[in-house]
Amino acid sequence: MTSPFGTSLRRDPDDPRGLLERIDAQVRERLEEAVEFICLDLMIQLRRQHGRTLPEAQNDRDREEFSRLVREFLVYLRQAYWTEIPESAREKVTETEARAGGDELPRLIAVQVILARQLPDYWHRLEALKAAFARERRATPPPKPGFLDRILGR
Repeated sequence: MTSPFGTSLRRDPDDPRGLLERIDAQVRERLEEAVEFICLDLMIQLRRQHGRTLPEAQNDRDREEFSRLVREFLVYLRQAYWTEIPESAREKVTETEARAGGDELPRLIAVQVILARQLPDYWHRLEALKAAFARERRATPPPKPGFLDRILGR
């Protein structure tokens, strides 16, 4: 008999992780998907607002711009949540950052995993913070093209 629930939290016999590790992995996966969607949607909105071409997956400059936007959004989230979280959660965030090492994006995502697990209304707050971040970004004037961009008409 098959289960009507298509959950990926079911224990794969070859998966050595415990339940908490699998939950953390699922939360991380959902956060990564949400951040990617939010930032890609915002990047498209900004491009349309500024009369620029839509991003292309094969374009290195577009990928760099997207990566910068993801980083800025994660930094924005960390700062916004920091003022609202209790001291116990701040300690966990600090410990997580120390364990995560030098890679910035994995460290910023790890912080969001901790916050999502600690704050009961994390996802609701994320929606509000996403809207505030998007408003700030849309209010910022478009970047001025560089010399080479002007010559090549980009």
